[in-house]
Amino acid sequence: MSMEARFLHIGLGLMLLLAAQCAPAIAIPGPECQTKCGRVDIPYPFGIGDNCSLSADFNTSCKEVQHGVYKPFLGKFELLNISLVNGTIRELNHISTYCYNPSSRLMEPYIWPHDARLSPYRFSDVNKFTVIGCNTLTYIKDRNATTYQSGCVSTCKNLTDVTNGSCSGMGCCQTAIPKGMDYYEVAFNGGFNTSQIWNFSRCTYAVLMEAEAFNFSTAYISTTKFNDTNTGRVPLVMDWAIRNGTMSLACEEAKLNKMGTYACLSSNSGCVNSRNGPGYLCNCSKGYEGNPYLPDGCHDVDECKNSPCPSGGVTLSSAAGILFLAAVVAVLTRRWQRIVQKRLRKIYFRKNKGILLEQLISSDHNANDGTKIFSLNELEKATDNFDHTRVVGRGGHGTVYKGILTDQRVVAIKRSKVKESIEIEQFINEVAILSQINHRNVVKLHGCCLETEVPLLVYEFISNGTLYDLLHCEKNGILLPLSWEERLRIAVEVAGALAYLHSAASMAILHRDIKCMNILLNDSYTAKVSDFGASKSIPIDQTHLVTAVQGTFGYLDPEYYHTGQLNEKSDVYSFGVILLELLTRKKAIIVNGNGERQNLSSFFFEEMGMRPLDEVVDREILEKGSEEVIMSMARLAEECLSLTREERPTMKDVEMRLQMLRVRQGVTPRKRMDGEVARRCEVVRANMTNGAILVAAASHHGSRQYSLEQEFVLSSQVPR
Repeated sequence: MSMEARFLHIGLGLMLLLAAQCAPAIAIPGPECQTKCGRVDIPYPFGIGDNCSLSADFNTSCKEVQHGVYKPFLGKFELLNISLVNGTIRELNHISTYCYNPSSRLMEPYIWPHDARLSPYRFSDVNKFTVIGCNTLTYIKDRNATTYQSGCVSTCKNLTDVTNGSCSGMGCCQTAIPKGMDYYEVAFNGGFNTSQIWNFSRCTYAVLMEAEAFNFSTAYISTTKFNDTNTGRVPLVMDWAIRNGTMSLACEEAKLNKMGTYACLSSNSGCVNSRNGPGYLCNCSKGYEGNPYLPDGCHDVDECKNSPCPSGGVTLSSAAGILFLAAVVAVLTRRWQRIVQKRLRKIYFRKNKGILLEQLISSDHNANDGTKIFSLNELEKATDNFDHTRVVGRGGHGTVYKGILTDQRVVAIKRSKVKESIEIEQFINEVAILSQINHRNVVKLHGCCLETEVPLLVYEFISNGTLYDLLHCEKNGILLPLSWEERLRIAVEVAGALAYLHSAASMAILHRDIKCMNILLNDSYTAKVSDFGASKSIPIDQTHLVTAVQGTFGYLDPEYYHTGQLNEKSDVYSFGVILLELLTRKKAIIVNGNGERQNLSSFFFEEMGMRPLDEVVDREILEKGSEEVIMSMARLAEECLSLTREERPTMKDVEMRLQMLRVRQGVTPRKRMDGEVARRCEVVRANMTNGAILVAAASHHGSRQYSLEQEFVLSSQVPR
């Protein structure tokens, strides 16, 4: 073969190889593909029929559910809608039930597990595990409970105990889930005595569902109304991304394979990493909108389409020249002022680390989608130009104003009061921390404003003041009544929020300034943890953080104060002080009988060693509170206030133990016990070590003597 022929063969081979590599690996849907089923749009990468979706995981079916009525299904789940921008789908999820059968006289479970493993879908953290029923403990767990398990306790003795719209443990309970879950199933604990409620509540319902789609009704307890909705199904939000099981590519890796499996096919698009699990999503570039998963799917935004230019003009008379000149001067002056203000706001934006904050929020996979940077004009309008009558509080890091946004949301606007670099750093820190948090007992961040010399935070407005006000501030010379049940509920809510901060997020969040002043109360006196200006985030695998000591005396962890080593047990110590305030209704720093200032913690345990319980705690709680439960809460506070962190329990342990105290308090009747019941009580008391209810104190490694399920089974054996 001649040299020319050899080169010709090599050239043809290279061309064929190049053509093979350039062939797109992603199938493009043809014009025959259906893009709508009933009233639901089915955008690519989803599709109906063969070769109409990106992969089999996105393949949907359009079924006729009634004559002439069509609805889309993804596998066995009915689709409600698909969002390309948010990377979510809403589907109908089956409700698991646990009902009393009068024929067999047994409680019969019907469980619906949900398996999304090895698929592009993850359960969104906007869902909550929701349980409806009386005297029930229900678990949510992954397969075989290998990496995740949580419980939800709901109690009530009769229908008068429950309230419409309230899902806080009386007839209804909810708990948040972590990111990354791709499987869940429900387990009902059969250890509770439910014979007293069969006449009005025969079923317990449990399901993972979209939190905003749920509003509790008392009718759900006594009827099958909740389970009858959509034939036993409720909305569930699933996050999706371009992923392939455990071999999924991140955004930057996927970009390197643009001629292969890269899914962002529009030339005016880019990818972002998924916020829930591996993989990535595609977005149209700024100034474009449409479908980034299709070639030429992103098109230029027409800014004027929905913003018609104002019409009209100014008619002048030739005799009014002087007025025209004055008007021109006024307009030019106003325009100059606006230019100056605009430049000044840009300067403040840069000074207040606006670019850094935008990067933090946009790059943080755990940040809330609703976090927004507000303009100064919006907040001036919301607060009547920050009128002094709108001031509702002054905290350790700033002044708080009440405002009403244009969408009628009532918000609280916080302005830092010290214009120093450390305050700016605390402000940036608070925004970064709050943007990661989504919990019913943590104040919700709506956004911030960076166009002022002093930066502003915008978060949900909490209307009933602080726990400090409720416990310690008199109205008309008297303290407001606060029942033992309310105190126990507030303790459970604050403990749940701190447990979430410490363990439910990808980065553990240490509050560092837990105190009654930083616990807000809404209209229903639900507790909300606030003021994250001093907070620190710490990787899950890191045990502590060395930092400058910051906090409030009376609540400050002595070990942290002496060593500068901040860890999650520092918040546990501060929470222990709050437990004492709830028990005694005394402040964290008191004046003792000798006229000396003393920490409440040392005063309380000195008094407990010398005087009976009823002379140390607030008399109001003795009226309805069980003395045994009150003593157990005091012992728990003592553990939290241990001088070394190894001896303190974790906030998760504290939350579960308080939940059990609440269950026992809610179902224990106050009447004389017969001999058999008294004997059972003695057995239970024998299992209590150092006053801790049914749970051994945490060891140096946080281990338990009993499993979580055993603890609740033991608690169910307490006489009722």
